[in-house]
Amino acid sequence: MLRVYLTALCLVGLTPIFAASKNVFAHFMAANSESYSIADWENEINAASAVGIQGFVLNTAGNSYEPSRIADAYSVAESRGFPLFFSFDFAFNWDIATIAALVSAHAASPSTFKWNGKVLVSSFRGEDKGDTFWTNLKSTLAARGIQISLAPAFISFRDPGAASTLLTQFPSIDGFMNWWSWPQDNGNLLTTDTDKAYQTAIKSSRTGPFIMSVSPWQFKNLGSGGGNLDNDWVELSDTLWKYRWEQAITDVVPDIVEIVTWNDYAESQYIGTVNPNVFMDADAHAYVDGMDHTGWQIVAKYYVSWYLDNLPPVVQKDQVVVWYRLHPKDANCAIPSKPRNSQFPADAVFGFALLTSPATVTMDIGLNNHLEWNAPAGVSIGQVAFPQQDSQIPFIQIIRNNNVVVSGFGSAFVTKECQTYNFNSFVDVVPNE
Repeated sequence: MLRVYLTALCLVGLTPIFAASKNVFAHFMAANSESYSIADWENEINAASAVGIQGFVLNTAGNSYEPSRIADAYSVAESRGFPLFFSFDFAFNWDIATIAALVSAHAASPSTFKWNGKVLVSSFRGEDKGDTFWTNLKSTLAARGIQISLAPAFISFRDPGAASTLLTQFPSIDGFMNWWSWPQDNGNLLTTDTDKAYQTAIKSSRTGPFIMSVSPWQFKNLGSGGGNLDNDWVELSDTLWKYRWEQAITDVVPDIVEIVTWNDYAESQYIGTVNPNVFMDADAHAYVDGMDHTGWQIVAKYYVSWYLDNLPPVVQKDQVVVWYRLHPKDANCAIPSKPRNSQFPADAVFGFALLTSPATVTMDIGLNNHLEWNAPAGVSIGQVAFPQQDSQIPFIQIIRNNNVVVSGFGSAFVTKECQTYNFNSFVDVVPNE
């Protein structure tokens, strides 16, 4: 349900959606929609809405089928008051006319998200086009009566010290999206230095939104284990899904939180259900198939509510969301090589507890690997190291007043035998339902 700080869409076609305060969107890879029917879009939008996500950022990469699938997305979104806006992915060589045509096609839709009355437009990269490109795009659309608020993700701008340079080099931009939601090739937790520097810069002189990305994971291995560093890496993401949300809520407080992503399977960032009809490279199937992430939606629902309402929600059900890799990082897999940064993730099972009242949470795996902690009402996290024994499965309990109120095994074993180096995460929920 859209909060009060979005103009309500009571009747289809009546009122466009404008931003006035906090918003939560999920980055959606339109390239993965080639096989989509209207029913697929209905399923995706309904699932996202159930989490509290207010809309999708449609990442479009210039494939020939995308405009028609995007039109389908709009038809469903309009029937549900579900906002959408574009992120133009510059893995494709976009030209001004093509971008303008796609923006124009949906600018009048009541589901097109607007910031301060202007159509919000974002990007993934595009800084190499230079400011003239973006100025001319805005002029082209203005000539058609369409004003846009431009908030790109120029990914070369990560250094907090370059925030003022961004404004100098790009007078055309109105806002900014900080794409970087993972540590940068190191074993340290991500700080908010980049977020706060660019947020401050944008708020100093521009009228567009500051968009902060929040992501659960980052692993990619496309290249059949050939050691191609551009397609084979992992970033430290063990507890990222908790602390990054809390950075957004308690530290940065951006205008828009953008979940990265709903369905980018190849980078292991997805929180949506893996659609079996979506085409993936064989390499991606090797680390995506069977790796369910939908349990992360439970975590997202908690934090989306907290962010939008400025108050941690009351937990209604005792449960533990569990995530872990299926192989220790020193496993010798059949197909080399290990991804870049493979030394940083911990060999551990992570348990995110959501409790209705205080309790003891225990996690066990193998013969002697045991963890317990006195967890408060609300949320907390713990981790237990992988065991020395092979082919082990985690066991989780919630104990309150000396009574076991929840218990259950995970749904996947941790094994030392592997075909490929899979640093994707398996996500489970206890109790299993």
